[in-house]
Amino acid sequence: MLSLELERAASESELAQKNRILLVEDEELIGEMIEVALQAEGYEVKKVRDGRAALNLLQNPDSSETKLATDLIILDLMLPEVNGLDICRLLRYQGDITPILVISAKSSETDRVLGLEVGADDYLTKPFSMRELVARCRALLRRQRYSNLSSTPVQKYRDISLFPQECRVLVRGTEVNLSPKEFRLLELFMSYPRRVWSREQLIEQVWGPDFLGDTKTVDVHIRWLREKLELEPSQPEYLITVRGFGYRFG
Repeated sequence: MLSLELERAASESELAQKNRILLVEDEELIGEMIEVALQAEGYEVKKVRDGRAALNLLQNPDSSETKLATDLIILDLMLPEVNGLDICRLLRYQGDITPILVISAKSSETDRVLGLEVGADDYLTKPFSMRELVARCRALLRRQRYSNLSSTPVQKYRDISLFPQECRVLVRGTEVNLSPKEFRLLELFMSYPRRVWSREQLIEQVWGPDFLGDTKTVDVHIRWLREKLELEPSQPEYLITVRGFGYRFG
């Protein structure tokens, strides 16, 4: 178990070093605290204090700034010049799919729903812990990474074909009906054949960091998937149990 955790930590560190985060926060102290916390995790951080400066970096207008290659945007809502909601709307209208984590002192359900509806991927209310902020950033970056990996027209493994853009799966030439969670589990497994996933890792990737149920739900979905994929579900060839660790594909 220790070696698995060390391998996971190394993988997280390597991934962090490749990610660039744009932090848009007008409160200097909060911005500095977030910047320090993210840099400690190995992320590259570019910090600006108003909405206009953020758009200048993201849209590359006729200015001295070059367009910023960004993997994640952390965005306050109450900003000078251009507010965070308008930035979300504009980026999504222009087809920009960069993950956006909103941080705001506005904590009502209406504010959270509005932030998500205009294009934010997650919403964190102030005050918050730096540990939670980093965890949410990591989860959003992972989802984006897996989404990019699954953008190919088809993923194949032996006699299973998965079509990510069509949400369709063929097993030995026959289409099978999967629930959304079953499909996302299979897509994740096929993206990383032979990698061992713990229940907790699968919960985080497929159900999300806010899931509050029992991790045994993973076992239930694995059993359902085996019934649809395997010739002999009791003797699986695809979804293999790795005792003491979790599951692997292939």
